[in-house]
Order: sequence, then structure tokens, then C-alpha cells
Amino acid sequence: MNTEEVWRSFYSPLRNFIIKRVKSEHDADDILQNVFIKIHANLDTLKDDQKLQSWIYQITRNSIIDYYRKEQFQLKAELPIDLPFEETEDLNEAIKEIASCIRPMVGQLSNNYKHALELTELGDYTQKQLSEQLGISFSGAKSRVQRGREKLKELLLNCCNFEFDRLGNIIDYTSRNNNKTKCSTSDCCN
Repeated sequence: MNTEEVWRSFYSPLRNFIIKRVKSEHDADDILQNVFIKIHANLDTLKDDQKLQSWIYQITRNSIIDYYRKEQFQLKAELPIDLPFEETEDLNEAIKEIASCIRPMVGQLSNNYKHALELTELGDYTQKQLSEQLGISFSGAKSRVQRGREKLKELLLNCCNFEFDRLGNIIDYTSRNNNKTKCSTSDCCN
């Protein structure tokens, strides 16, 4: 398979994959361009065509990780909230505890932002479906979700001090209220 065939086959699914994981479509397009540059530069090194799709998605995941490292964006408020957490070494206790605070914090947002996040981040709606449901423009729906995420991030940062590892992963947190050693759902959700 050559780069042009890869482009035709993977452009749309990769773009959708990236858009769900980054802040803006503009950033997603930049990442996608970098992904295809890497694919073009290294396609001849792939020995097994059966592994093409997994190879391409690994490049894409690594490019998304590089994007977050470069931007030093801390993935705090944008973690999926109600996903069933698997017990892995990658998912530490701090993240599990913070995740239990997210839904009540979303409930503290104004109705516009709360509804937008409940449907998209906590539900199965795309931002396009949100725009149709609310009868607003697609860009209006995207803005509403983004503002909701920012408001949620502010609530989290007002509740707790976070400690991150060198990759930006949360490794620990402490309450900003009453000098407690840990935040609790009641600290963050009142």
C-alpha cells in the first residue's frame, strides 16, 4: 500500500479518532498532518501489511501524546468520567478518587454547560449531535462543550492542588479546603 492509498483509507477515521481526543479541530488537523508525514516517511519499513492499521493507530496515539506533552496540557477535567475503570498499573488511586468527584462537579455548572457535558463527555453524543439536539450551530455546540470543560477544570483546581509526574499524569492531590490531606467528594462537590 502506498501513502495515497493509506490517505484514502484512513483519513476520515483517523481524523475522527484525533478530534475526540484533542482540544480543537485545528489541532486535530495539525496532528493528522504530522501522522501522515510519519506514515509517508516510514511506510517502507513496515514488513507485515496485516499490521498496517495497528501501526497507523499507534503512530496516531503517539502523536496525540506528543501534542499534549508539547502543549503541557494537563488532562484533568477531560478524563472520561463514568468509564469502567480497569485495575491496571497505569490507573492510580488519585485518578480513581478524583473521577468520583467529576459528575457532582458537572452538576454545579450552569445548565447550558452541564447539559452539554452530560450529553457529550458523560454520554454518547458527538458535538454535532449536541448541536442538533439543542438547535444551535455546530461551532456553538463545540464552544459550549469547551467552555464547560474549562469551568469544570476551574472547579477542580479550586478544590485541590494536584501533583503531576513528568508526563503530566496526576500522581497525587491535596485539598485546598481546611488543610486536609486529601480532597473528598464532599470537599469538591459543595
